Amino acid sequence: MSDCIFCRIVQGEIPAKEVARSPSAVAFHDLNPQAPVHVLVVPVTHFDNAAATDSDEAEPILAATLRLAVQVARQLGLAESGYRLVMNVGAQGGQSVAHLHVHLLGGRQMSWPPG
Repeated sequence: MSDCIFCRIVQGEIPAKEVARSPSAVAFHDLNPQAPVHVLVVPVTHFDNAAATDSDEAEPILAATLRLAVQVARQLGLAESGYRLVMNVGAQGGQSVAHLHVHLLGGRQMSWPPG
């Protein structure tokens, strides 16, 4: 999607502080961090949100996106202390960009419920 900011970041049209990249996903620092570590992990293939991945074709892309999030958590030293992975779906779920993305949050104690 040419008007999707995350698609444009994936394609290198918009700069981002990239942390990692795989053939299926890209991880980069969030511009509005909600924790000391706040990385977004987005699939290279555009899906509006997690609800749009309910297909056999999307399953390996979703798995690869989550795998990269776990690898980045380890890379950034969060594996031992813990971290949170969040996927928001829709406006009431807190989704602000219509491209599937995983928030990797860490570096502080997380509370429950999250809000």
